[in-house]
Amino acid sequence: MDNASITDVWDRVVGSQPDPEQWLVIATGVLALLAVAPHGVWRISRNAITIAHEGGHGLIALLTGRQLDGIRLHSDTSGLTVSRGKPTGIGMVLTAAAGYTAPPLLGLGGAWLLAANHITALLWGATVLLLAMLVMIRNAYGVLTVVVAGGAFVLVSWLTDPEVQAGFAYVVVWFLLLGGVRPAFELQRKRRAQGNAQRFRQGRWPGDGGAGDSDADQLSRLTHVPAAMWLFLFHAVSLCSLIGGGRWLLGPVLDQL
Repeated sequence: MDNASITDVWDRVVGSQPDPEQWLVIATGVLALLAVAPHGVWRISRNAITIAHEGGHGLIALLTGRQLDGIRLHSDTSGLTVSRGKPTGIGMVLTAAAGYTAPPLLGLGGAWLLAANHITALLWGATVLLLAMLVMIRNAYGVLTVVVAGGAFVLVSWLTDPEVQAGFAYVVVWFLLLGGVRPAFELQRKRRAQGNAQRFRQGRWPGDGGAGDSDADQLSRLTHVPAAMWLFLFHAVSLCSLIGGGRWLLGPVLDQL
C-alpha cells in the first residue's frame, strides 16, 4: 500500500461522515429494542453483551497491572475472565466492577462518536477491540463468537455503502445501550429469588462464572460494601448511559420537535 493509499485510509477513519436520515436513527433503535426485549431473542443476542462484559473485565485487568490468563465464553451466554495478581485492592475492585458497566459505557462512547459523525472510526475501533480480545479467548465457542462478531464488523466496514455502515453502527450502539440495562435487573431478580449466596450458586448468570460468585457478591467481599449497593451502581451506570447516549443519538430528531 503506497503513501497515498495509507493517507486515504487514515482520512477515512478519522474523518466524519454525513448525518444519517432521522428515520434510520429511530428504526435502528426499534430494531435494537426488539433484540433485547423478547426473552427468546435475548437468549441469543445477549452473547454480544457477554463479549462486552468479559472484555471489560479483561481490559481493566490489564490496565490495572494484572496478568490476564484468558477469557471463556459459553453457549449459555455465561463467561469467565481469569486474571492473576493481588487478590485485593483497587485493581481487583475495578476489574470486578468493569463487567456490568462495560456494555453501557461502550454504548455511551459509541453514541458520542456517532453524534460527532465518526461512523467509520467506531466500526474500525470495535474491530480492533474484538481482534485484541480474540487473542485471549481460551475455548472454541468463545473463538467462534468473537470471530463471527469481528467478521460482521469487517464485512460491513469494507464491503457496504455508507448508508448500510451507518445503520449497522447505530444498531450496535443502541443495542449496547439498551442491552446494558437488562443484565443488572436480571441479576437482581435472581439474587432476590434465591435469597442468599449459597442458594445463588445453583444458577448461572451471563457474564459470571457462576451465579453464587456474581460480580456484585465478589465486590461485596472485596470492599465490605453490601452487594445491593453494587447492584445500585450497575443500575445507575446503565440507565444514565442509556439516557445520555439516547440523547446524543436522537439529538437531531429531538431538535426538530
